[in-house]
Amino acid sequence: MRREHHPFWWQQLLGEISQRWTEHFLLPQFDAIGKEPRFQGARHIHLQGPNIRVGDHFHAFATRQNRLSLAVNPYDGGDGEIVIGNYCVLSSGVRIRSAQSVRIGDNCMFAESCFVTDADWHDLYHRIYPGKRAPVRIGNNVWLADSVTVCKGVSIGDNCVVGAASVVTRDIPANSIAAGNPARAIGELDPAQPSSRREHLFQGRPYDEFKADYDRERLRGNTFPGWLRSLLWPDRRS
Repeated sequence: MRREHHPFWWQQLLGEISQRWTEHFLLPQFDAIGKEPRFQGARHIHLQGPNIRVGDHFHAFATRQNRLSLAVNPYDGGDGEIVIGNYCVLSSGVRIRSAQSVRIGDNCMFAESCFVTDADWHDLYHRIYPGKRAPVRIGNNVWLADSVTVCKGVSIGDNCVVGAASVVTRDIPANSIAAGNPARAIGELDPAQPSSRREHLFQGRPYDEFKADYDRERLRGNTFPGWLRSLLWPDRRS
């Protein structure tokens, strides 16, 4: 479809149903979760294992075609953990795997299909046995662009931006713009430059009120009959 035709009340109804489903089936799978989390496509979000903890205002998106997955699979006596800070967003297709420890700071944004792992999962020579593992640390206000891979033992400093399809195999210093395979710093951000972070979305008016006003304006003029017509007799206006 060229645009969304469903009315605002339908959007609100689906959101309410999704929220109830999330509270009953998804939230109990977290060891800890902060206030006011939001999930879109919650049925397509997969959690596995213990020690998965997220902070306040955590947002996650998934679709049937592009699921989101957080999995802790400890081995060799390890615990494994995934810890995500406040005001973070994970897009559809993101996969995070931990055998030891993956820790992500506040205000981080992961674009679609990013992959973060703290282990090799198979040894180079003895492939029926687990491989090496080392903790991953991702600082505050880090943006991973589409399809970034972050490998075991890596630290990414605060405020970094990592370009699309990059493979991070070594540490990235704070305030860097990094890209490539293997990723390396190709630019630098000025920490003194005025900037905004995701937490600013939640200051002032309540986020739910802001989101409702946005959807109401986006769907303004849509009607139920018009929506049905677009589904049954689509044309170039659909």
